[in-house]
Amino acid sequence: MAAYDKADLERRMAGAVDSLKHDLAGLRTGRASVTLLDPVTVDVYGAHMPLNQVGTVSAPEPRMLSVQVWDKANVAAVDKAIRSAGLGLNPIVDGQNVRLPIPDLTEERRKELAKIAGQYAEKARIAVRNVRRDGMDSLKTDEKKGEISEDERKRAENEVQKLTDSTVADVDAAASAKEKEILAQ
Repeated sequence: MAAYDKADLERRMAGAVDSLKHDLAGLRTGRASVTLLDPVTVDVYGAHMPLNQVGTVSAPEPRMLSVQVWDKANVAAVDKAIRSAGLGLNPIVDGQNVRLPIPDLTEERRKELAKIAGQYAEKARIAVRNVRRDGMDSLKTDEKKGEISEDERKRAENEVQKLTDSTVADVDAAASAKEKEILAQ
């Protein structure tokens, strides 16, 4: 059995793109998005829990997020967790509801977020190149074992390179779309 597995390489490269898209979704733009609160963890019941396990997060308006806290005793903890998450949001507690108006982004903050988007994209490109390297290494190993010929190895290396190029193009497209969205007024 050959060590080279094209489907595995495709799956791992697609995973890098999916991870990038998830990271980019968490970056704040001018609009309210429930994914903005994904990194927030709340200290309740003696443990750190994701915010979405303590209440329902929704975006009732384009510039407002709302967290309906299920247990009244956790409202203060949710308020504190959001304030200390470094998202630049000031929660307004209203009974068991925590409202989060989304302020306008300053030009400086927009540039900072665009830079972070670029860093996420570079991380994804590196992951894709690592998958490519693994594929190339397994092809060379298969050739040394005599499981494939030199021609087969070269043909497969071309396939791996084409897959890498198209995946990196997907990464670049996702990152540039997010940067445009962030920098748009």
